Amino acid sequence: MEKISIRRRNIALACGAAALALPFATRAQSGTVKLVVAFPPGGPVDFVARALSEQLGKELGQQVIVDNRAGANGAIAADFVSRAAPDANTLWLTSVGAVAINPSLYDKLSYDPERDLVPVSLVVRNVEVLVVGANAPYQTGADFVAAARKPGAKLSMASSGTGSVPHLAMELLNDAAKINLLHVPYKGAAPAIVDVIAGNVDGFFGDIPGLIGHIKSGKLKAIGIAAPKRHPLLPDVKTFDEMGIPGVDSDNWYALYTSKGTPPAQAERVSAAVRKALANEAVHSRLASSGAEPAPSTPAQLAALLKKDSAKWGRIVKAKGIKAD
Repeated sequence: MEKISIRRRNIALACGAAALALPFATRAQSGTVKLVVAFPPGGPVDFVARALSEQLGKELGQQVIVDNRAGANGAIAADFVSRAAPDANTLWLTSVGAVAINPSLYDKLSYDPERDLVPVSLVVRNVEVLVVGANAPYQTGADFVAAARKPGAKLSMASSGTGSVPHLAMELLNDAAKINLLHVPYKGAAPAIVDVIAGNVDGFFGDIPGLIGHIKSGKLKAIGIAAPKRHPLLPDVKTFDEMGIPGVDSDNWYALYTSKGTPPAQAERVSAAVRKALANEAVHSRLASSGAEPAPSTPAQLAALLKKDSAKWGRIVKAKGIKAD
């Protein structure tokens, strides 16, 4: 009887310990995850967020909701995420500009990406493609550069705004080809694309997801890829490297960050879930068909990429004396 009593007591103690431990074991995976986007619904970053969110939620065992917090060139979203609880339940899906370009572009920025945010994972790469109007006389980027080199030439390039990736890609082309393209900034990519289609501006560097529809419909002509390799959706369009104009590579990548103070293990947990979500056939296909290239990473790899691109874009901003509008 004594042995049975002891055994029952041990079982009871074990069950009690398990019950006490359960909240701690599940706490990291409890609650809703906010996936913050610094742009209004319907844009390219929002599209990636919504393509990812459902499957990411399944991998995390939590509901993931997209939370649009637009404004101040990403500062509103960055501030919100940096002040959130350090539990990886608040994530920021940002394009490269807000984390790698803004610190050089603005004299005063309310956040420091390396100090106030924790890297989680790269999500997609969006390489830049040079497009011209359908009736433009250029068939390749090399043709465009040759025209720009002619005496008295005044070719113009639209951008989605001063200090944007399209603007800085143009500056890289200026330096690489030793030309002087005229910069024409717009408030966003949409009006810039309209004027290139109309022939009011000679060219535009843009993300492939935002341009592929116009290219496929014949309204725009793709003449050069600013990346180390050709793009799957535009296999016949040469890279600038192939055309003998190296140094133009531009990648408007999107990545996930979380709040400062988040333990590395939590960031790693979400990173692993992102990798699994992007490997899902439906998610991968939806992103790839848009022109975005799924490209998950570890937190350490994202940190290294941020450091590399911050230095790259910072040099261009400083050398050209570029200031935010």
